[in-house]
Amino acid sequence: MRPLPPGPSTARVDRWLWAVRLTKTRADAAQACRAGHVRVNDRPAKPATAVRVGDDVRIHLNARTRIVEVGHVIEKRVGAPDAVRCYVDNTPVLPPEATIPVARRDRGAGRPTKRDRRQLDRLRVEEP
Repeated sequence: MRPLPPGPSTARVDRWLWAVRLTKTRADAAQACRAGHVRVNDRPAKPATAVRVGDDVRIHLNARTRIVEVGHVIEKRVGAPDAVRCYVDNTPVLPPEATIPVARRDRGAGRPTKRDRRQLDRLRVEEP
């Protein structure tokens, strides 16, 4: 493994989220901060909030909350393998959802008939 690029002691939270690839763009990170979806050490974070090594960052994106600990501060975007090494992911593992069999229809088969719908309803009722 090659060493991580040297970085400053602090960085803006929006820039850090973008640099470690938790958001696709810096504007997305800033928007998440303004909307109240980012917390640093359990405090709401503005885009200019400073993050340091050891800070806990919570970000709510795509209907999921990620909890990460800052392991290395960077301001420039780096490759994905290096970005993953800049934080420790403490996000709890999601429990596996109860899988309900999904009935698939052939593409172009049209709208389900009344009989098809009743069969689907029976499948859904039988599953707990």
